[in-house]
Amino acid sequence: MARIVILGAGISGHTVARYLGKWVGKKHQVIVISPNAKWNWVPSNIWVGVGQMTERQVTFELAPIYKKINVAFHQAMAVSINPEGGADHDKPFVTVEYTDPKRAGQTEAIEYDYLVNATGPKLNFGATPGLGPEHGYTTSVCTPGHALEANEQLQKCIEEMKKGARKTFVVGTGHGMCTCQGAAFEYIYNVDHAVREAGVRDKARLVWISNEFELGDFGMGGVHITRGGYVTNGKVFAESLMVERGMEWITRAHVSKVEPGKIHYELLDGSTHELEFDFSMLIPPFAGVGLKAYDKAGADISDQLFAPNGFMKVDADYNPKPFEDWDKHDWPKTYQTPKYKNIFAVGIAFAPPHPISKVMKSPSGTQISPTPPRTGMPSATIGKAVAGSIRDMLEGAAGPTHTASMAEMGAACVASTGSDIFKGTAATMTVFPVVPDYETYPEYGRDMDLTFGEIGLAGHWMKYILHHVFIYQAKLRPGWSILPD
Repeated sequence: MARIVILGAGISGHTVARYLGKWVGKKHQVIVISPNAKWNWVPSNIWVGVGQMTERQVTFELAPIYKKINVAFHQAMAVSINPEGGADHDKPFVTVEYTDPKRAGQTEAIEYDYLVNATGPKLNFGATPGLGPEHGYTTSVCTPGHALEANEQLQKCIEEMKKGARKTFVVGTGHGMCTCQGAAFEYIYNVDHAVREAGVRDKARLVWISNEFELGDFGMGGVHITRGGYVTNGKVFAESLMVERGMEWITRAHVSKVEPGKIHYELLDGSTHELEFDFSMLIPPFAGVGLKAYDKAGADISDQLFAPNGFMKVDADYNPKPFEDWDKHDWPKTYQTPKYKNIFAVGIAFAPPHPISKVMKSPSGTQISPTPPRTGMPSATIGKAVAGSIRDMLEGAAGPTHTASMAEMGAACVASTGSDIFKGTAATMTVFPVVPDYETYPEYGRDMDLTFGEIGLAGHWMKYILHHVFIYQAKLRPGWSILPD
């Protein structure tokens, strides 16, 4: 019997766990290690952040779900990996520290035959002084708790606006190297919808601030889409949505510091500015969670397994190259680490080989350009592929049998722009492939028959239905495995 240990239970880790539990859970031991007892459908946190959903609607307890498929669950945080074993262990092991209240603070070494790093990101609020809800002056929708706090502040502002006060809402990214603009993009439109429904839109100034070179970049180097039978670019698409709703936008911006009611930012041209706010939701930059790695003798080999940003190196080309020389072949396919063939990294936990959007720096040397997105649909696709490879390797395959290159996969995104069964809307966008492929599609880098965008009420219905479909699937309800990931 082999033991497969999965670090993390987000979208990618939970995908690996449920498929391996289904495929090999009766023959082998599958263990999930996560510091959180609950699973969170992160895309719907934006609705929690405007009071349209409760925390209970976007989370559920993990342990009872895993029992259905013979998967063990440990509420703990991974601290280090010993891929060669150690003085007291002949087999590779991972050291964890329990966050379960019953064992809080206790540590344990858990041996493994296969390890999947699905830890996701550290929410690096500390990269920008004054950023974040815990030690700063801005809100977040990255966790259910953060989203609940954001809604409390939002509703307080709305009540004050009903009494005649004017408010400035600033939403976007809180650092020059942020990824995941999509969550902030959705949130600002839901704030707009909320203040309109409250009848106080005329008292609200809504400002978008982002590290994108142009609106609609989304860390994918921009995108051209087919809309209404015509090809247009993401910049026009995104700008039209904001113009229609009376929003302002600031792009090419690095938020350098946040003080109470004031955002300091630097633009790509080197100029510095200040922006006063009453309410602000800024997404933080991501970093690796801080896992360490040690060889059999106990020497630190973290730099061999992890990139400088803390994400795990996999089967990608990490050799330095000019941005123009990178291409689709540099992106990972199997997500297996080069030196240790029994270790994989999925979702946000793997290190991208290079940015998709061109790296830009201000005259002072500040990088102001998005890092590659790896959330949502790509995370699930990668997780399922790695689960398939491990299953086949357990059955005798010499190496990974499944691939999931972001240069060969598409992604669909349904971004809410207001939640209401009759008046809600959502922007629906598909992109194929995620990483541009100018060899195959020389004009735009993507297949324009599969890359398109629309906005409307039907998109909201789709977003709402998908919320329930994915919760149903994640809870391993009957027929879950035949539903798309």
